[in-house]
Amino acid sequence: MRARERHAAVGLATLLTTAGALHFAVPRYFDAIVPGWVPGSPRSWTLVSGAVELGVAVAVAVPRTRRLGGLAAAGLFAAVFPANVQMAIDWRHRSPRERAIAYGRLPLQVPLVLWALRVRRDAL
Repeated sequence: MRARERHAAVGLATLLTTAGALHFAVPRYFDAIVPGWVPGSPRSWTLVSGAVELGVAVAVAVPRTRRLGGLAAAGLFAAVFPANVQMAIDWRHRSPRERAIAYGRLPLQVPLVLWALRVRRDAL
């Protein structure tokens, strides 16, 4: 594996580790964006999604499981999209800066999915 591909995998694993840890460090932030139509408590979803992000980070970081990890990361980024939509809806009346953050998360999912799929492809 070339250095560029290794850096892409390490970067993705770092992003997922950071996001996963934040679910436990500041769970209220994530609780607030769990869509109301999702069954169960928002806190349960926050903790489960944080644990999944940490697990996927490990899968991406380990060369032997990187292909599966990249695919799992792409699926995870797609799965959390409803929470980003919920955040955009809930933040539509906030300050311009906060709205920009909330709305900016929506198209950001596309390059994240592509990044994860590239890590998967490069793990051959």
